[in-house]
Amino acid sequence: MYVKEDVVPRASAADAALTADSILRAATDAFAEAGYQRASVGQIAGAAGVTRGAVHHHFSDKLGLFQAVVRAGHERVAAAIVARASTQSADPRAALRAGCHAFVDAITGDAAARILLVEGPAVLGWSTWRALDASTSMKELQEAVQEVTDGDALALTRLLSGAMNEGVLWLIETPENADARASVHRALDRLIDAL
Repeated sequence: MYVKEDVVPRASAADAALTADSILRAATDAFAEAGYQRASVGQIAGAAGVTRGAVHHHFSDKLGLFQAVVRAGHERVAAAIVARASTQSADPRAALRAGCHAFVDAITGDAAARILLVEGPAVLGWSTWRALDASTSMKELQEAVQEVTDGDALALTRLLSGAMNEGVLWLIETPENADARASVHRALDRLIDAL
Protein backbone atom coordinates (compact mmCIF):
# COMPACT_ATOMS: atom_id res chain seq x y z
CA MET A 1 0.00 0.00 0.00
CA TYR A 2 1.36 3.41 -1.01
CA VAL A 3 1.28 6.12 1.65
CA LYS A 4 1.51 9.68 0.42
CA GLU A 5 4.14 11.66 2.31
CA ASP A 6 3.31 15.07 3.70
CA VAL A 7 4.48 17.58 1.16
CA VAL A 8 5.18 21.16 2.08
CA PRO A 9 4.02 23.33 -0.80
CA ARG A 10 6.65 25.53 -2.37
CA ALA A 11 6.06 29.23 -2.22
CA SER A 12 4.46 30.73 -5.28
CA ALA A 13 6.38 33.20 -7.41
CA ALA A 14 4.26 35.98 -5.92
CA ASP A 15 5.10 34.86 -2.37
CA ALA A 16 8.79 34.68 -3.27
CA ALA A 17 8.66 38.20 -4.71
CA LEU A 18 6.99 39.50 -1.55
CA THR A 19 9.64 37.83 0.59
CA ALA A 20 12.46 39.29 -1.51
CA ASP A 21 10.85 42.74 -1.31
CA SER A 22 10.51 42.47 2.47
CA ILE A 23 14.18 41.50 2.76
CA LEU A 24 15.20 44.36 0.47
CA ARG A 25 13.25 46.92 2.55
CA ALA A 26 14.72 45.60 5.80
CA ALA A 27 18.22 45.64 4.30
CA THR A 28 17.80 49.21 3.05
CA ASP A 29 16.82 50.32 6.54
CA ALA A 30 19.65 48.37 8.18
CA PHE A 31 22.35 49.58 5.79
CA ALA A 32 21.10 53.18 6.00
CA GLU A 33 21.09 53.10 9.79
CA ALA A 34 24.12 50.98 10.64
CA GLY A 35 26.19 50.99 7.46
CA TYR A 36 27.34 47.96 5.49
CA GLN A 37 29.98 46.77 7.94
CA ARG A 38 27.81 46.87 11.06
CA ALA A 39 24.55 45.57 9.56
CA SER A 40 24.25 41.80 9.80
CA VAL A 41 22.33 39.31 7.73
CA GLY A 42 20.81 37.97 10.96
CA GLN A 43 19.47 41.41 11.91
CA ILE A 44 18.11 41.95 8.42
CA ALA A 45 16.44 38.54 8.40
CA GLY A 46 14.86 39.24 11.79
CA ALA A 47 13.55 42.63 10.67
CA ALA A 48 12.10 41.05 7.52
CA GLY A 49 10.53 38.20 9.49
CA VAL A 50 12.44 35.52 7.60
CA THR A 51 15.34 33.16 8.23
CA ARG A 52 18.95 33.81 7.29
CA GLY A 53 18.51 31.00 4.78
CA ALA A 54 15.76 32.95 3.03
CA VAL A 55 18.06 35.97 2.73
CA HIS A 56 20.80 33.79 1.22
CA HIS A 57 18.30 32.09 -1.09
CA HIS A 58 17.16 35.39 -2.59
CA PHE A 59 20.42 37.37 -2.51
CA SER A 60 23.25 34.81 -2.16
CA ASP A 61 25.23 36.76 0.45
CA LYS A 62 25.49 40.10 2.24
CA LEU A 63 27.35 41.71 -0.67
CA GLY A 64 24.72 40.51 -3.15
CA LEU A 65 22.02 41.94 -0.89
CA PHE A 66 23.86 45.24 -0.63
CA GLN A 67 24.23 45.42 -4.40
CA ALA A 68 20.48 44.83 -4.75
CA VAL A 69 19.83 47.66 -2.27
CA VAL A 70 22.07 50.00 -4.27
CA ARG A 71 20.42 48.98 -7.55
CA ALA A 72 16.93 49.53 -6.10
CA GLY A 73 17.99 52.93 -4.76
CA HIS A 74 19.32 53.98 -8.17
CA GLU A 75 16.07 52.80 -9.77
CA ARG A 76 13.90 54.77 -7.30
CA VAL A 77 15.90 57.93 -7.94
CA ALA A 78 15.77 57.43 -11.73
CA ALA A 79 12.00 56.92 -11.59
CA ALA A 80 11.59 60.21 -9.70
CA ILE A 81 13.76 61.99 -12.27
CA VAL A 82 11.78 60.63 -15.20
CA ALA A 83 8.45 61.43 -13.52
CA ARG A 84 9.37 65.07 -12.90
CA ALA A 85 11.18 65.63 -16.20
CA SER A 86 8.25 64.20 -18.16
CA THR A 87 6.08 67.08 -16.92
CA GLN A 88 8.33 69.38 -18.98
CA SER A 89 8.76 67.17 -22.04
CA ALA A 90 7.89 69.93 -24.53
CA ASP A 91 10.95 71.97 -23.52
CA PRO A 92 14.24 70.00 -23.36
CA ARG A 93 16.02 72.55 -21.14
CA ALA A 94 13.08 72.70 -18.72
CA ALA A 95 13.01 68.88 -18.68
CA LEU A 96 16.74 68.78 -17.88
CA ARG A 97 16.27 71.35 -15.12
CA ALA A 98 13.30 69.48 -13.65
CA GLY A 99 15.16 66.17 -13.77
CA CYS A 100 18.27 67.59 -12.09
CA HIS A 101 16.24 69.14 -9.28
CA ALA A 102 14.31 65.87 -8.96
CA PHE A 103 17.63 64.04 -8.50
CA VAL A 104 18.62 66.27 -5.59
CA ASP A 105 15.22 65.97 -3.94
CA ALA A 106 14.76 62.24 -4.59
CA ILE A 107 18.15 61.11 -3.39
CA THR A 108 18.09 63.27 -0.26
CA GLY A 109 14.53 62.15 0.45
CA ASP A 110 15.55 58.50 0.19
CA ALA A 111 16.64 56.58 3.27
CA ALA A 112 19.53 55.19 1.28
CA ALA A 113 21.22 58.45 0.17
CA ARG A 114 24.38 57.67 2.12
CA ILE A 115 24.31 54.13 0.76
CA LEU A 116 24.09 55.35 -2.82
CA LEU A 117 26.81 57.99 -2.70
CA VAL A 118 29.19 56.99 0.09
CA GLU A 119 29.01 53.31 0.93
CA GLY A 120 27.95 52.10 -2.52
CA PRO A 121 31.19 53.07 -4.27
CA ALA A 122 33.31 52.02 -1.27
CA VAL A 123 31.74 48.59 -0.81
CA LEU A 124 31.02 47.64 -4.42
CA GLY A 125 34.02 49.29 -5.98
CA TRP A 126 33.96 52.27 -8.27
CA SER A 127 33.46 50.36 -11.55
CA THR A 128 30.50 48.30 -10.27
CA TRP A 129 28.88 51.36 -8.72
CA ARG A 130 29.38 53.35 -11.94
CA ALA A 131 27.80 50.58 -13.99
CA LEU A 132 24.71 50.66 -11.77
CA ASP A 133 24.54 54.44 -12.00
CA ALA A 134 25.10 54.38 -15.76
CA SER A 135 22.13 52.09 -16.28
CA THR A 136 19.73 54.36 -14.38
CA SER A 137 19.97 58.08 -13.58
CA MET A 138 23.19 58.72 -15.50
CA LYS A 139 21.53 57.39 -18.65
CA GLU A 140 18.59 59.75 -18.15
CA LEU A 141 20.91 62.69 -17.52
CA GLN A 142 22.99 62.03 -20.63
CA GLU A 143 19.89 61.86 -22.83
CA ALA A 144 18.65 65.17 -21.40
CA VAL A 145 22.04 66.88 -21.81
CA GLN A 146 22.25 65.71 -25.43
CA GLU A 147 18.92 67.43 -26.09
CA VAL A 148 20.23 70.85 -25.05
CA THR A 149 23.85 70.85 -26.22
CA ASP A 150 25.52 70.65 -29.59
CA GLY A 151 28.69 68.93 -28.38
CA ASP A 152 30.61 67.52 -25.47
CA ALA A 153 27.45 65.91 -24.10
CA LEU A 154 29.32 63.04 -22.46
CA ALA A 155 31.79 65.35 -20.70
CA LEU A 156 29.03 67.75 -19.66
CA THR A 157 26.98 64.85 -18.33
CA ARG A 158 29.87 63.62 -16.18
CA LEU A 159 30.63 67.10 -14.88
CA LEU A 160 27.00 67.88 -14.08
CA SER A 161 26.56 64.49 -12.40
CA GLY A 162 29.65 65.05 -10.28
CA ALA A 163 28.46 68.50 -9.26
CA MET A 164 25.05 67.16 -8.26
CA ASN A 165 26.58 64.29 -6.30
CA GLU A 166 28.83 66.69 -4.40
CA GLY A 167 25.89 68.98 -3.68
CA VAL A 168 23.90 66.05 -2.32
CA LEU A 169 26.82 64.88 -0.17
CA TRP A 170 27.02 68.37 1.28
CA LEU A 171 23.31 68.26 2.10
CA ILE A 172 23.46 64.90 3.86
CA GLU A 173 26.63 65.82 5.76
CA THR A 174 25.29 69.18 6.99
CA PRO A 175 21.64 68.58 7.92
CA GLU A 176 21.77 71.51 10.36
CA ASN A 177 22.37 74.01 7.53
CA ALA A 178 18.87 75.32 6.83
CA ASP A 179 19.86 77.22 3.68
CA ALA A 180 21.94 74.46 2.08
CA ARG A 181 19.10 72.90 0.05
CA ALA A 182 17.99 76.21 -1.43
CA SER A 183 21.62 77.05 -2.16
CA VAL A 184 22.18 73.75 -3.98
CA HIS A 185 19.05 74.30 -6.08
CA ARG A 186 20.08 77.88 -6.96
CA ALA A 187 23.59 76.76 -7.92
CA LEU A 188 22.17 73.91 -9.98
CA ASP A 189 20.05 76.41 -11.94
CA ARG A 190 23.17 78.45 -12.66
CA LEU A 191 24.99 75.34 -13.95
CA ILE A 192 22.09 74.38 -16.20
CA ASP A 193 21.78 77.95 -17.52
CA ALA A 194 25.48 77.79 -18.47
CA LEU A 195 25.06 74.69 -20.65
